Amino acid sequence: MRVLVTGGSGYVGGPTVRRLAQDGAAVVVVDRVEPPPVLMSSIDRFVKDDIRTPGLLDRVFRDDDVDAVIHLAADKSVEQSVRDPGRYFSNNVSGTLTLVEAMDRAGVGSIVFSSTCAVYGTPDAVPVNEDSRIGPESPYGASKLMAEGIIDWYGRTKGFHQLSLRYFNAAGASIEGDLGEDWTDAQTLVPRVMKAALGRSGPLTIFGTDYPTPDGTAIRDYVHVLDIAEAHVRAIRHVAEPRSSPILNLGTGTGSSVREVIAVTEEITGLPVPIEVGPRRPGDAIALWSDTTRAASELDWRPRYTLRDMVESAWHWHRSQRDPD
Repeated sequence: MRVLVTGGSGYVGGPTVRRLAQDGAAVVVVDRVEPPPVLMSSIDRFVKDDIRTPGLLDRVFRDDDVDAVIHLAADKSVEQSVRDPGRYFSNNVSGTLTLVEAMDRAGVGSIVFSSTCAVYGTPDAVPVNEDSRIGPESPYGASKLMAEGIIDWYGRTKGFHQLSLRYFNAAGASIEGDLGEDWTDAQTLVPRVMKAALGRSGPLTIFGTDYPTPDGTAIRDYVHVLDIAEAHVRAIRHVAEPRSSPILNLGTGTGSSVREVIAVTEEITGLPVPIEVGPRRPGDAIALWSDTTRAASELDWRPRYTLRDMVESAWHWHRSQRDPD
């Protein structure tokens, strides 16, 4: 199988590309940034460009005989999306429409889409399953929901085989210690905790300590990036199966608070994490964790790694970077 991975140089993209290659797939990557050198052996061809560039994807599909697509290319910060919603609707929504139109012209009809739990907003109850009420509370979540809708309608009208994976909070790094998250502009919790612990930033800001949770801080479902990569490989095999669900949650089924993540980090690193308290951020849900029953049933997928594994692998990765800034 020959798979196009949009955004394959990124945090989720790198482990996914590596796992696809291990599974025997030939991988074509289109991304605006270069892949890390350690990933190049897993990539059959790399194209450095924006998927919205006119004619680009038509050329890729023509030249590379692609069988299926994993669509990861997107901006992903809730906070940034509130400040700059236009960027998110342009990249995440217009980029998806550009992709599926090119797929249709090329006769490529299988796509796995990287979606997000942010489409749920603050749920009525947890854990959240795929039938829970939808209510994104940020342009990021709204843009992903719009992209899901585009892909779904191409499934209905064009016969696409499609699957959207709504994953929760990706965390951790490769076990080999050679692939991980760039913390330069990271807004997610784990890299920010690592940066504070290593003294490469000021204190970690906890955005809100007055939530109606046991310790007052927001609760999230953290899932290892390697588990997410494995799910994408299983999904690309599964997507053409009849009666498959068009949407699956990816998470551990367990919520962890901000203070719990900090405590695990301090235990593993032996270092204090300096903190300061700030106001809640617009668009942040109170508590959000997943029901992954459907993913277990349809993909035979279950997360292998714990929160401790995520923090430990992230710690090894960030500590090993000579110039992470």
